[in-house]
Amino acid sequence: MGLNYTQGQGYFEQYKEDESFYDYGFTPIELGSGEVIDETDLIRRRWLDNHFYVLNTQINYKDQRWNINSGFFWSSYLGDHFGEVIWAAYSGGSSIRDRYYESDATKNEYAVFTKATYKINDQWQAYGDLQGRFIHYKTYGMTSDLAFIDVRQQYGFFNPKAGLSYLLNDSNQFYASYGRAHREPTRNDFEEGITTPEKLDDFELGWRLTTEKIRLNTNLFFMNYQDQLVLTGELNDVGAPLRASSGKSYRAGIEIEAEVTLLNNLRILPSVAWSTNKNKDFVTSIDGELVNLGTTNISYSPDLIISNNLVYQPLENLYLSFLTKYVGRQYMGNTDSPQSVLSSFFVNDFNIVYEWREVPWFSSVVFTGMVYNIFDAVYSSNGYYYTYEDDWSVPGQITTVEGAAYYPQAGIHFLAGLTLKF
Repeated sequence: MGLNYTQGQGYFEQYKEDESFYDYGFTPIELGSGEVIDETDLIRRRWLDNHFYVLNTQINYKDQRWNINSGFFWSSYLGDHFGEVIWAAYSGGSSIRDRYYESDATKNEYAVFTKATYKINDQWQAYGDLQGRFIHYKTYGMTSDLAFIDVRQQYGFFNPKAGLSYLLNDSNQFYASYGRAHREPTRNDFEEGITTPEKLDDFELGWRLTTEKIRLNTNLFFMNYQDQLVLTGELNDVGAPLRASSGKSYRAGIEIEAEVTLLNNLRILPSVAWSTNKNKDFVTSIDGELVNLGTTNISYSPDLIISNNLVYQPLENLYLSFLTKYVGRQYMGNTDSPQSVLSSFFVNDFNIVYEWREVPWFSSVVFTGMVYNIFDAVYSSNGYYYTYEDDWSVPGQITTVEGAAYYPQAGIHFLAGLTLKF
């Protein structure tokens, strides 16, 4: 049995110019000349004050054929979201730290599960997982966007999983599995009007190879979604990414990981992930009308990711690593707009780890050094994409305007570290 409590509290501040009194509950100031002051520069502070409680318990049974693990999970999240003004050029009759928005949120979750593995014989093994999740979410009040929010949602999910594994010999194992999963919306989703949970049917087929020199994991997957919560590319006013419900979509591909021993002190650890990630019949608003774009790429989902780690150990306590990563072209939105393209990039890092043993007062001292982007590549690994409808430039006409921004990454840079082991 486990019990856990986490308390979190924090804020950030913003300086804002020419803010309306009405957004902050200030009373307009009337001057003797008849002039009215109803705008002010101010500093506002946005708070989160959270309490998180967790209880979980498990019981296990095991014999020569069965390995059964059952348990119960409960959690409760209590969160206050509020904002206050800590300085204003004109306060309009308000006091310092008066709250201009406030809402509370409560999320209670209950889950029961049973996982079982059954050894049919020396080669075949079956496994299953049954889980029930029950979620009660409630929030009420005013959001940081000064919009009223009143959400009372309940979700009940049944998440089964089953599979078979086959041990061909000491080196080769094959497996196949099917799983059903759900994911509920978050508070940000509720603020965007999304209440429908995400549903997933996951099919996987794999092969594991283990020899003296090679370790290989290969996994084929097909993930069929209903109402997948996909990133739109847009950010809210505090920089958090926004999501949308995409209807029908899927992800399919292959993942390969390996570890190959070339020499006693030289290894390579390559990995490849190739996938196709598509929305089906994606609908969006363009120039004021809803348009079905058909099949489009899911945002922030590159088709190809390749990485490799070359590890050389010239001494027992000295490791040298050369890390390489390639990430393919991707879109930051779901409409396949050229404006939303995030170009592919290729970066390399170098790492060194040396452990100094038999040190006075310590069991050992570990020195680490990392040189990032060793070839000084120019690239962006992330960004955001947005659209808005212009209905004022041409009277009677609505035009969708697009925009994008990118987060450029640092050139060559390094990090050094020291770890003392007692």
